[in-house]
Amino acid sequence: MDGYETGAPLFVAGCASWLPPAVPAEQAVAAGEVTARDAARTGVTSVTVSTGHSAPEMASLAARIALRRADCPPREIGLVLHASLYDQGHDLWAPASYVQRRALGELPEHAPAMEVRQVSNGGMASLDLAAAYLRAGTDRPAALLTSGDVFCPPGFRRWTSDPGTVYADGGAALVLSREGGFARLLGRFAASEPRLEGMHRGDAPFPPAGSAPGRVVDLDRCKREFLAATGRAAAVARVGGGQRRTLAGGLAALGLEVGDVARFVLPHLGGRRLAATYFQPFGIDPERSTWPWSRSVGHLGGGDQFAGLAHLVETKQVAPGDRVVLVGVGAGFSWSCAVLEVLACPDWAASDTWADDPEDGPGDDAGDGPGAGVRAGG
Repeated sequence: MDGYETGAPLFVAGCASWLPPAVPAEQAVAAGEVTARDAARTGVTSVTVSTGHSAPEMASLAARIALRRADCPPREIGLVLHASLYDQGHDLWAPASYVQRRALGELPEHAPAMEVRQVSNGGMASLDLAAAYLRAGTDRPAALLTSGDVFCPPGFRRWTSDPGTVYADGGAALVLSREGGFARLLGRFAASEPRLEGMHRGDAPFPPAGSAPGRVVDLDRCKREFLAATGRAAAVARVGGGQRRTLAGGLAALGLEVGDVARFVLPHLGGRRLAATYFQPFGIDPERSTWPWSRSVGHLGGGDQFAGLAHLVETKQVAPGDRVVLVGVGAGFSWSCAVLEVLACPDWAASDTWADDPEDGPGDDAGDGPGAGVRAGG
């Protein structure tokens, strides 16, 4: 687990999300996607659902907003990291390079583009990697981090593939820089527990290569199989221990307590999971977290933290001097925590997306802009 940030300071210069319209939970119940009881148990009121844009397209759109907010020209980007959890639309293809081309243009050959596949902790993992990269003394002062996912049938059922969490479509982005920004990175902390990797694998053998696309994701079955062999008490203890090492341990390393934090940007889990994982164990007030907003969006894979931070700034829920904590968790398991100090509150509007080139429509060279009803960060 890392401690204080050392060396040259790092800053969040810009962040954004690009989200399709939200579909109310009642509509999902009426469509037979989930029962009314199960929908109510999550506490999620709506979930963003793409009607055509792919995951890398939405990540690219969020990236362009974040770059504009950061006032960061493409020549200053020295690294592009794209995080994803689910299918990116094509086989044997590099979505990070697509995001690089769409967000930065075709000229910045100096910036390597790489994909981060750390499931729901992918965005936070990319923040960790980018921080180390920028601290290594690279000649470009900034890194562009993106996340994008679309969760849809037949392979994924957003309301029931992972009971307790509702999966949302959308893109998110963050610009990390050595040259200033609206928030300073005070510390970043990470931990892992590989003894839990089987919780999202279950007992099924590895299928032959190329045979997986026909399967429907059923994480509930995987968890039942894993817990039957490992024991619930041992698994719960390991999950709780990893979260304490990063969140409580990270705050303590910086001389902080939960009461010193103005806002917590938490993973977009369902309400019961958030209560069991964060609100009750750490004494976090739900109103000081992003839950009041995230329950209307759903889980954006690795993009929850970037999108949540953007929402707090857009809605003026943070002020200079505030400390904001970004918290991530992903299957495997891995945990991440980043502590920020807000230096300024930019005047960003939640609707400051814009019509750009023709590729802003769903699919390459189709459409003429994001269209009405699409939200940038909220």
